[in-house]
Amino acid sequence: MSFASLGLSAEILRAVSERGYTEPTPIQAQAIPVVLAGRDLMGGAQTGTGKTAGFTLPILQLLTASTKPATGKAPIRALVLIPTRELAAQVEESVREYGKYLSLKSMTMIGGVNINPQIKQLHGRVDILVATPGRLLDHLQQKTVDLSHVEILVLDEADRMLDMGFIRDIKKVLAVLPKKRQNLLFSATFSDEIKLLADGLLTNPALVEVARRNQTNELIEQRVYPVDRERKRALLTHLIKEHNWFQVLVFTRTKHGANNLAEFLNKDGISAMAIHGNKSQAARTRALAEFKTGKLQVLCATDIAARGIDISELPHVVNYELPNVAEDYVHRIGRTGRAGSNGEASSLVCIDEKKLLNDIERLTKRDIPVVQVPGFEPDPRIKAEPILNGSNRGGGGQRQGQGRSQPRSGGGQARSGGAPRTGTGGKPAGGAGRGAAPVLHRSGGRGK
Repeated sequence: MSFASLGLSAEILRAVSERGYTEPTPIQAQAIPVVLAGRDLMGGAQTGTGKTAGFTLPILQLLTASTKPATGKAPIRALVLIPTRELAAQVEESVREYGKYLSLKSMTMIGGVNINPQIKQLHGRVDILVATPGRLLDHLQQKTVDLSHVEILVLDEADRMLDMGFIRDIKKVLAVLPKKRQNLLFSATFSDEIKLLADGLLTNPALVEVARRNQTNELIEQRVYPVDRERKRALLTHLIKEHNWFQVLVFTRTKHGANNLAEFLNKDGISAMAIHGNKSQAARTRALAEFKTGKLQVLCATDIAARGIDISELPHVVNYELPNVAEDYVHRIGRTGRAGSNGEASSLVCIDEKKLLNDIERLTKRDIPVVQVPGFEPDPRIKAEPILNGSNRGGGGQRQGQGRSQPRSGGGQARSGGAPRTGTGGKPAGGAGRGAAPVLHRSGGRGK
């Protein structure tokens, strides 16, 4: 199947071709005809499946085919609600790129920046508005935005919207929209809350689901590295240096943990920055830009901040700390292995996180291979501690100075012990192949 067979205009096809795409992904092939037919849609897709183009391309087509008269101020005709600032900016960039040969105009409406330039932009033509809920409500309260002519509503990353507590904001926005409109909802998972939201929003929707619920991408090579909580930092440094990893997205549970870990890595000669909700929008934009270009080797992020990171061919995701909610593991590692590219997802797991690992394996219905790095074997005398306030002292929020006495990069001990070395592209030759540490297969119980 080609994009041309989906009924898109020559102008849109030209823009798609210039971005290097020739064939639609499964979500695009299924969603685009549904949207073009004017139906409501409930789309289930993991990150990296191409769902942004799955709704952007048909919206551009629909709005172009029914262009409003040029007299007077053109109304906002499509509203795309996005949970995070970074993702909103990237979605609007896609709208501009795919619509570059059309007369349609779009804008991003996000918090963390001055509202006045947005108010000024709203005085001009805006056909497609991509917004985060909080800032959109600010404009509605100030009566600087008019949504009374919206024809198409998109709720993207709906599961994350609910996780972030945006349900009340969404309902307030829905209350001011025209009753008659087309609604598109996209979610990586279909929880009971998502189904309840969909029932109240969608009318006779088409269901498009390209990945089984909570299924992880088969192109992502997953590994668990057992390590004591106090040695996680040293092991992370060792893995990055030993395998020459670049563009490494590292997840911590807390903002404080992200800051501390980035500071530690920089002192250890690895360029790193933290990205989370307490950072200014300018700082977040700068960190993301440097990470995308490869100038920054490691980006330490919390779950919410990382939700908007969309980098094609991102090679490495590391769970420095496992998430408290198993579904978040699927979201995290979904940042790699995108658009048909291979990726690696590594998890540094201490004894405190054994239950969290069990929950993840139960959710994803797979055992994750265990790789023990020589020199970093867990001490059997260390007992599990409860995970309080999203972290323990050995995780991302460990005290300043801890771990400094450990040998850098795992030290000579780990190197002489045959720790995994990389082949081409910094990837180990298989889980237990030549040059890699042995994979410890579980027998009977969960082992380790």
